Amino acid sequence: MSLTFIETNKLPKKASAGQGEVTEVLNQALCGARNVHGSLRWLKSAETFKPDAINKHQLIYLMDGKGNIRLNNKDYNVEKGAGIYLGPSETATIQAASGASLKLFHLIVPQIPK
Repeated sequence: MSLTFIETNKLPKKASAGQGEVTEVLNQALCGARNVHGSLRWLKSAETFKPDAINKHQLIYLMDGKGNIRLNNKDYNVEKGAGIYLGPSETATIQAASGASLKLFHLIVPQIPK
């Protein structure tokens, strides 16, 4: 088994129309990951991110900042250290607080067949 170090600060960020900036940090090309995908996302004040409702498991962890998560029509104020799990076909809306920003780690893994 080999060990791969990924210098995330050197990876290019891509603008994502109204959903902040994103960079992939875990995928096939970077480290040979076949069944998992990870990205970092930065949201500025009032920007939102709504992950696609896909047939996979998703975990979104707030690495820094303050904001709001809307899940099942209920709003939750969140800050650094909070996280949300989305099961297959679930989604939520994450928004940076007014005057604040967010740094998110987004991990996506497939359903494991029984």
